[in-house]
Amino acid sequence: MTNHWNDLQHTDCALIMGANPAENHPISFRWLTKAKENGGKIISVDPRYTRTSAVSDIYAPLRSGTDIAFLGGMIKYALENNLIHKEYVVNYTNAPFIVADGYDFKDGLFSGYDQAKRTYDKTKWALAAGPDGKPVTDPTLENPRTVFQLLKKHYSRYDLDTVSSVTGTPKEDLLKVYKTFCETSKVGKAGTILYAMGTTQHTVGSQNVRAYAIIQMLLGNIGLPGGGINAMRGESNVQGSTDFGLLWDNLTGYLAIPKASVPEHATLDGYLKKETPPSGYWSNRPKFVVSLLKSWYAQNATAENEFGYQYLPKPGSKNYSHIFLFKAMYNKELDGAFLWGTNPVVGGPNAGKEKEALGNLKWLVAVDLWETETAAFWKKEAGSDPSKINTEVFLLPASASFEKEGSISNSSRWMQYRWKAIDSKGEARPDLDIIHELALKLKKLYAGDTSAQASPFLALDWNFGNGPECDIDLVAKEINGYDLTTGKLLPGFGALKADGTTTSGNWIYSGFYPEEGKNKSKNRDNKDTGGHHYLYWSFAWPMNRRVLYNRAAADLNGNPWSKEKAIIWWDAIQNKWVGNDVPDFNATLAPTAPGGTGAIMMNKDGVGLLYAPTMNEGPFPEHYEPFESPVPNAFSSVELNPAVVIHEGDFNKKGSKGTYPIIATTYRVSEHWQSGSMTRNQEWLSEIAGYMFVEISEELAKEKGIKNKDKIIVSSARGEITAYAMVTKRYKPFKVRGKVVHQVGMPWHFGYKGYVTGDTANRLTPHIGDANTQIPEYKAFLCDVRRAD
Repeated sequence: MTNHWNDLQHTDCALIMGANPAENHPISFRWLTKAKENGGKIISVDPRYTRTSAVSDIYAPLRSGTDIAFLGGMIKYALENNLIHKEYVVNYTNAPFIVADGYDFKDGLFSGYDQAKRTYDKTKWALAAGPDGKPVTDPTLENPRTVFQLLKKHYSRYDLDTVSSVTGTPKEDLLKVYKTFCETSKVGKAGTILYAMGTTQHTVGSQNVRAYAIIQMLLGNIGLPGGGINAMRGESNVQGSTDFGLLWDNLTGYLAIPKASVPEHATLDGYLKKETPPSGYWSNRPKFVVSLLKSWYAQNATAENEFGYQYLPKPGSKNYSHIFLFKAMYNKELDGAFLWGTNPVVGGPNAGKEKEALGNLKWLVAVDLWETETAAFWKKEAGSDPSKINTEVFLLPASASFEKEGSISNSSRWMQYRWKAIDSKGEARPDLDIIHELALKLKKLYAGDTSAQASPFLALDWNFGNGPECDIDLVAKEINGYDLTTGKLLPGFGALKADGTTTSGNWIYSGFYPEEGKNKSKNRDNKDTGGHHYLYWSFAWPMNRRVLYNRAAADLNGNPWSKEKAIIWWDAIQNKWVGNDVPDFNATLAPTAPGGTGAIMMNKDGVGLLYAPTMNEGPFPEHYEPFESPVPNAFSSVELNPAVVIHEGDFNKKGSKGTYPIIATTYRVSEHWQSGSMTRNQEWLSEIAGYMFVEISEELAKEKGIKNKDKIIVSSARGEITAYAMVTKRYKPFKVRGKVVHQVGMPWHFGYKGYVTGDTANRLTPHIGDANTQIPEYKAFLCDVRRAD
């Protein structure tokens, strides 16, 4: 989240797409209710009339996979009707930047496309630079090569008729949403966009979020209370896991992992030169990287050995995200796998094939609270023949959240400590202790090994105790970092250095433990410090800032755009920024000083990117159809995102619209959690929601001869499942490009373990992902539905 949960009460309008917070984030909805009480509006855009839709002021139906068409229409509407915050756009975005001559766009493709490789030469999208290397700009926005004019040209094609025809959203609903949300461009107003997996789990998921960013920057909603782009995380600590480098291509703190396929990454100096921009806060990357290396390798990281840089694994051209890893298992390229609190036999795309892939491993370690479907994939109850599976499975019982202590980071970026309530039962142990003892055992195993393969592990500084229990306080301090000259904990990442005299296990969290006995994630002062930001409750990264980019909430002179949305402002007497939040900016840099208006500090030019030439499929979001679609693309002849990786063969069969004419999507319910391995082992929750079901419209039910509670079979090119029909008014047929298109929806929580069981929805989903993140496309695929005999 750029903002935070409590801040939702300050919004004048909440646009909720790809999310259903009233059901999936119910506690959060108290703040949206507060916003409504304050006169705010709630808009729900969803294929299904959800619990969120039921309490919204405006509901608009949307065919799954057409978010960019919908949002592109809003961009066009805002630009054509001058419903933008122009002063904000000119000064805080790259709207006035001139794009070099290499950029072009024709029939769904940007310039620089290589059809054979399905990749772009992004140098074709470069911005024009002057002799000093700085971007050439036109503050009048009149030059036809400005980002602003190219943006207008790109979305001029997204007219109401075409958008309505593609999305299935009636024109009157489109206009109602566009008009209401674009009202937040007025000074004194702010709108927020809330999203979740319904936005990201598409082949264009990243560009869906980019479209949100464009809208919010045009309207001037980034950095303001009640504004922002706010991702509602699907688990309590997903934010923390990504912050700490569990994304395969990141080190901690979103530092890019060095790759053998990038020649410059062969040395630390080359890596830093390649990855460090000349300006913006990322210009401090060398400090973050060297401090991380010192944190991991301590005395074994010196200037002479590049601070241990060569100890880091450097993947080549292979991708190590979920889909690619399971494809490698399927092709017998991996020997073993550790699965920590994950259940891909239920949660993975094309789950039937992922179950098969596990059978090609020599060994599998599953760390979980119960025996999951994944841990039991080799048993008869899974439909497997145990005599034909040679995978040795180890099930390590893990402690539940209330049986261990430690921090989680919520969607708001708030790092909150939790204390142990009760001891674990039986042999269950905290994850941290399991990995701690594993590290100690491996250290012992590799002792005396002089091979090159062993050196990175032997160089690792594992200093969290020698017994079976890991000292969590020492882990916390390592995350924060030390000044090695004084031996003291660091006050924050501003103190990090690139000379090897500081450490930090994760630079964005530096400052949460600034001195002995002062772990700020344990802060529990619920006094409102102003603006409902509660600065003394927990710790928010970075440096306890509750609203990111809050410099943009003030004008060029440092004055709030309005009293209603004031958060920080320049105090000329004190010569510093003051207000209700920690400035996401140099607190003593005057607005009139060089760089004093660079509101988006993480970008090298200090502005937000309406035009983003780093995205894999293009600098502007463009509508493409999902991998499986019932209709052709109305905007161009390019059907699928041209930069996605297509997995061919048996591992990812593609369904045709003739055989599978119905759109399907997956979602969650309040009563179950993720793959259900926790909630289906709870008696009361199992009793409340004990059956796998599929929601279908009354119209489709009539067409198929299906009645409510009938057993039905849902099939796709990947497999089929049996479930109960829930015939409902919540789905209505879409009119798409002159034809009637039906959509169904189903929860993905069920499997064959626990008190209640049911077929797994993800047996139906395709093995294809977003072009940037590779997140699977769970939210739009084709199926057919029939009554079970």
